[in-house]
Amino acid sequence: MSRLNPSRRDVLRAVGSAAALAGVPLSPALAQQPKRATFVLVHPAWHGAWYWKKVTPLLRANGYEVYTPTLSGLGELAHLARPEIGLRTHIEDVVNVLVYGDLRDVILVGNSSGGMVITGVVDRVPERIAQLVYLDAFVPAPGQSLLDLLPPERRQAFHEFAKSEGKGWLVPRFAPLPWEQIVRKMWGVTDAADVQWMLARLGPTPLGHFTEPVQRTNPAGEKPVRTYVRCLQFPHPGFDQHAAMARRTPNWRYRELATPHLPPVTHPQELTALLVNLADGG
Repeated sequence: MSRLNPSRRDVLRAVGSAAALAGVPLSPALAQQPKRATFVLVHPAWHGAWYWKKVTPLLRANGYEVYTPTLSGLGELAHLARPEIGLRTHIEDVVNVLVYGDLRDVILVGNSSGGMVITGVVDRVPERIAQLVYLDAFVPAPGQSLLDLLPPERRQAFHEFAKSEGKGWLVPRFAPLPWEQIVRKMWGVTDAADVQWMLARLGPTPLGHFTEPVQRTNPAGEKPVRTYVRCLQFPHPGFDQHAAMARRTPNWRYRELATPHLPPVTHPQELTALLVNLADGG
């Protein structure tokens, strides 16, 4: 997990150098009046907090606090993986960051399967969340699991991978292709350094992350504004359906990025600009 509760002095000290490196302009009033919003960024399955490495300094350079929790059993917490970890645990991971950090006015961002997590989090602590951003992410209805949102043949593949390569409870990847081909051909990551960086860090995800359903029982959880961001260079009928839902549903906004599925890796500047715009009410 990234460093929690940095002091205001630490944030301001980092702003100048981060902005210079990122080429992001600072507001003249930044030192006197930091932005109130706090971003909490939730990574997808198989990733970790490392996934947001390029975006975090860009958001902080614009004056935002940023938290990037690693979900239990993934990333630097891979050594804690165990069969009973599932979506409920991952929801609790993020809820605890909000509660113990006493975070308010949070813009909660979930990419891909991170959409399952943020849906559960807002049901638990809606009073702490100002906005939800589904970044090319799954949007479950009450009682749905991620596998419920996939075609039947895809659901079976998750169980088969777990049985053949993951001791029955870990999902090593979601397709028969090796990770390098998934990263390059399916996720559209073409920079060689980015590919190698990801290959060194991608790891198996507990099956329960995909099989446990999301509970949506708190009416207050429906109040925060939601935005669906569709990454147009990633064909996915399910995400197209979520995008169509967002366009026609009150309390939803719809935005697009001309990027592949993982813009925090491939297009961090463009993603940051969109998130800043959403934070500013755009």
